[in-house]
Amino acid sequence: MSKKLADLRVKYGIKELEEQSCPESPMVLFEQWMNEAIECISFDANAMAISTVDYQNRPSSRMVLLKEIKDGHFIFFTHYDGKKGLQIEKNSHVALLFWWKELERQVRIEGIAHKISKSESEEYFHSRPRGSQIGALASHQSQATTKNALIENYGKLEEKFKNTAIIPLSDNWGGYAIEPQLIEFWQGRPNRMHDRVEYLLEDSIWTRRRLAP
Repeated sequence: MSKKLADLRVKYGIKELEEQSCPESPMVLFEQWMNEAIECISFDANAMAISTVDYQNRPSSRMVLLKEIKDGHFIFFTHYDGKKGLQIEKNSHVALLFWWKELERQVRIEGIAHKISKSESEEYFHSRPRGSQIGALASHQSQATTKNALIENYGKLEEKFKNTAIIPLSDNWGGYAIEPQLIEFWQGRPNRMHDRVEYLLEDSIWTRRRLAP
């Protein structure tokens, strides 16, 4: 490496977060922060890491895209029979992480995942570009393959549906809604005195507190 990792430094301090000024609901604050991120960040402001665990409690993380916030839930779409889908089926506890470096912010979420309805998944699926719809059907997510096999499968489906107005949604693809139980907001501050405000859901009521950085 050209530089020592231990020597890398960032000076935080463009914003601050005071728990006294935070709204009672973390979803209100999250939507405020997401709107700011969309205005400030040019590429994938809705990108989030999602962590799941396998049957031996070994964690896995990967990036997905938040596609909707509905009734206090965070919604994303994927293959149900891919690695994360199978892990969610075994253990529905998941963690999400948003990182917006331009705003010196991150949001950490812990919650429970469940599938949304087929009709909701179909509505989103058919709103996607046609190529993305075919791509979702062409890929057997997380299974070993080759690039040529993927290209060939995509081509076959493209030919199959060339005269079809509506591409049917397969049963192995759809949305998950994450019901949050904990949401932590982190704002970078000078001298590592970062602002951390944690919301915890207890008996259907959100409580908040400041955490030490």
